[in-house]
Amino acid sequence: MSMWARMRYKAVKDLFLPFFVRYVQKGKKRSVKRPPSPPLRINKTLKALIASHYLLARYAEGAVPVAWVTSGAPVELLRAFGYYTLYPENHSALCAAQKMGGSLCSFAEEKGYSQDLCSYAKIDLGVHYSRKTPVGRLPKPDLLFASNNICQTVLYWYKVLSKAYSIPLILFDTPYNYQSLRPEDLSYMVSQIHEIIHQLERLTKKDFDPEIFSKTLEISKSTCETWKDILYCMQATPAPATIFDIFSHMLPVVSLRGLPVALRYYNLLLHELRERVEKKIAAVPNERIRLLWDNIAIWYKMRDLSNILMQHKANIVAATYTNAWAETIPYMDPHNPIESIAKAYSLVVLNNNLKHRLNLIYTLAKEFKVHGILMHSARSCKPYSVGQYDMARILSSQYNIPCLIIEADIADERYYSDEQNRTRLEAFLESLT
Repeated sequence: MSMWARMRYKAVKDLFLPFFVRYVQKGKKRSVKRPPSPPLRINKTLKALIASHYLLARYAEGAVPVAWVTSGAPVELLRAFGYYTLYPENHSALCAAQKMGGSLCSFAEEKGYSQDLCSYAKIDLGVHYSRKTPVGRLPKPDLLFASNNICQTVLYWYKVLSKAYSIPLILFDTPYNYQSLRPEDLSYMVSQIHEIIHQLERLTKKDFDPEIFSKTLEISKSTCETWKDILYCMQATPAPATIFDIFSHMLPVVSLRGLPVALRYYNLLLHELRERVEKKIAAVPNERIRLLWDNIAIWYKMRDLSNILMQHKANIVAATYTNAWAETIPYMDPHNPIESIAKAYSLVVLNNNLKHRLNLIYTLAKEFKVHGILMHSARSCKPYSVGQYDMARILSSQYNIPCLIIEADIADERYYSDEQNRTRLEAFLESLT
């Protein structure tokens, strides 16, 4: 890490970034068709937050240690050592939302990677080979930090990156919960965390500070609690936002978890949503149908799906995906941080059995008073998609909750059938009226 790079990073962070944020928030006036209900005021703040996060990342390289992290890895450990973190999954979703997913996947496929590989991974590899990204430039990582609590693909994906950049890869291995968390599994994960701390001390040449770690976990927990409050604003009838709004506002809880900026941002979002609930401002005017979403968002089709739903006065008000960062809050204990993050990160929805997930869907369906469930069978995310047809059958036959399964991809628009999905979705919505 050079002195010049650190000075430049600090200057950008402390002096330039505040002006940049105000410029982005001001934005450009565009002649776009406005939705029937008022857009969230905080959307401009979100845009500025995302832009500043990726802008500052450019100057982090060489100034502070940079880590690329999977969404399910215990990032609080890295925060305690001063790492600037980026999430390739989040960046891939951003590329997909910009309709760049298919072309970036093609770069990876031309290098020999399978068409059936996760499109998040293919986009990230495509960015590596093509140097194309909507954020300008990504900093070269000093470390890769992954956990297999979401899937096994991330391990092999990050092994490729580790070889490409000649940098270390740290894996947090979480045993799958076939029934419940076993004591021996917890002990195994706790021992791993102690070893990870030693590895980070060697890499950064810094001593681990338990107080900073506990404080970071406390901020993470508060952020997740506020995120949960945001999600539960959607219980109101009419709902003050759509799930597509909520998907868009996930970046802080994923990419900035453990940092005060994420908590401050969500307090603002929560205040605005509560204000809309109080004033009965509906995201979908004359809301009649309430739905639940299972699986990752279809990032490149959110606007189109939103328009179809709005035409039928339908709103998706809950999702297993957004709930993932709220579900494990009870396990987060800043007074027992190491054991608590072992529990919290191993008990996420994708590292749990299908019975757990079925119960979760049923509980959310009741709490949010939904009339039906939309399941996205994502060709990229097999751990999230496995068992959906069985769960749909059980939810329909035993709990009388209608389900529709949409086959698509999370980030590669080449695998989306507009006509087929529109026809099936409209027929499903008409059956609920």
